[in-house]
Amino acid sequence: MAVVVVTYDSERYLPDLLTSLDAGLGDVPWHLTVADNASRDRSVDVVRRLAPQATVVETGRNGGYAAGINAAVAAAAPHTAVLVLNPDVRLSPGCVPELLRVLDDEPGTGIVVPRLVDGDGRLIETMRREPAVLRILGDAVLGARRAGRVRALGEVVTDPRRYDRPAVVDWAEGSTMLLSAECWARCGPWDETFFLYSEETDFALRARDAGLVTRYVPTARAVHLEGDSRRSPALWTLLTLNRVRLFRRRHGPVPAAAFWGALVLREGSRALLGQPTSRSAVRALLRPSRLREAPGPDRLRP
Repeated sequence: MAVVVVTYDSERYLPDLLTSLDAGLGDVPWHLTVADNASRDRSVDVVRRLAPQATVVETGRNGGYAAGINAAVAAAAPHTAVLVLNPDVRLSPGCVPELLRVLDDEPGTGIVVPRLVDGDGRLIETMRREPAVLRILGDAVLGARRAGRVRALGEVVTDPRRYDRPAVVDWAEGSTMLLSAECWARCGPWDETFFLYSEETDFALRARDAGLVTRYVPTARAVHLEGDSRRSPALWTLLTLNRVRLFRRRHGPVPAAAFWGALVLREGSRALLGQPTSRSAVRALLRPSRLREAPGPDRLRP
């Protein structure tokens, strides 16, 4: 199995991730490949010191999450599956063998994901439905938590009971994903034009288009410390813009215009309530140039 990790200024997270790998992978044969996107800290030194057997790819640039995944997989040893991990993930014992069991036993499965909790042990709602205009409007009118309990009205699955049983989902949060080699061969590489956010959505939906489903496995567990996209105006703006870009690519300009309008309504209503992340997102949504320009590290601004 190829275990791939993309690092960018990840020094503080790596020791705990690397420590968790042996127990998390159990008796599954594996090899670690780390793609470093030009970290300014000592991420590469930490990997080489704590995991000397790992392959380290220094990309020389911050090309984004998908670019890092692609570089790591390209450099990995021969493998039958790819485990994609964020640096701030900690695998629970036996996590990967359980994921691999489902990947092998359930025909037509391309991606499997575990049950995730945050650093305080709280459930992270990782299951997602395909982006749709009605789901953005449901979120805007009802709020994400109430809308998420109704399939037609919410993108995030918010009913906690759903996380106690296995499920097939349209896509899932991408910090911990096991991909079959067949899935990678048919759907890879990941789309690097997104830079950050929506790349896992795009990959999972392309896998579904190819007849390979994403399965949620509650008996496999991991901890994800999570990033700060909901607190950072720049990151939330990038996340929002990439949602429009992805929808436009899959559905064309006219449906994308309706999707854009629904996002303006949702973010605008939250901006009126004083949320700085939504104020930033609305400003960007109302500037056509921001929707056309390629995302990248220089675009991480309000």
